[in-house]
Amino acid sequence: MAEQYYEGIGRRKASTARVRLMNGTGEFTVNQKPLEEFFTRPGDPQTILQPLETVGRRTSLDVSVIVQGGGVTGQTDAVQLGIARALLKLDPDLKPALRKSGFLTRDPREKERKKPGLKRARKAPTYTKR
Repeated sequence: MAEQYYEGIGRRKASTARVRLMNGTGEFTVNQKPLEEFFTRPGDPQTILQPLETVGRRTSLDVSVIVQGGGVTGQTDAVQLGIARALLKLDPDLKPALRKSGFLTRDPREKERKKPGLKRARKAPTYTKR
């Protein structure tokens, strides 16, 4: 029989993270790699673990993440949101603490599309009168 887990989906920019929380010893894997091996940028592992540390469950839960799309920052924020949402399914009483810390708010900013006649989304070619 499969072990009971709680799933949360986090999205940010072009990234999507599927997070599963299970009772365990604090093991954290991202795409079948340890957390520090997948997110090598300084500070990213600490950012990702903030929701777990806020509610004091860092060492009592195993976390398994599948993340795809986007870049490093988008993936980091997507995993963080996914963890917060999974914690909410695990224990709805954690909502005030997670909400107060800002972990349940999805960042809605997306990349703006390039428009025809412009160099980028808003940058126009240099205007010359003559």
